[in-house]
Amino acid sequence: MTDTAPDTTPDTPARSVTAMVDHVLALAATWTAWDGTLAHSDDRVYTPHKAIRRVADHLVDHLAELESRLAGVEPQPDHWHASAVTTAADLAPFTAEDLDEARSRLTRLARIWAHRLDALTVEQLDASPGEGWTFRELARHLSESTYYADAVGDLS
Repeated sequence: MTDTAPDTTPDTPARSVTAMVDHVLALAATWTAWDGTLAHSDDRVYTPHKAIRRVADHLVDHLAELESRLAGVEPQPDHWHASAVTTAADLAPFTAEDLDEARSRLTRLARIWAHRLDALTVEQLDASPGEGWTFRELARHLSESTYYADAVGDLS
């Protein structure tokens, strides 16, 4: 017998980030079958490595922003090339070892985010210091990082 009970985990900012990473890693588990065909989405191309890179960079970039704003300092400007560039490393085969590395990297980043967001008060989430989105909105924005993995899709 399988448990078919619905997920009753509260929809919190922390949960939106961890759920995004869970989604990305579920797709990434199929990417060892990638045949080198570039995935086109909007005006960009994606590969398994590029999708993982973009998700990780997005988590790091906005974590740096959140921490700077909490510390009362101006966030460091970002100089990522983001999705505009596809590097030679992005074109490499995606191996089982790459999947293990992605799991470790993204799971740890999601946990850092979850711990940080869960430590904030409702007031800090909704009336965040500094300029930019509230931290609740920032978490919602990060949840949209599924876009990169969805561009590659399920390759099983």
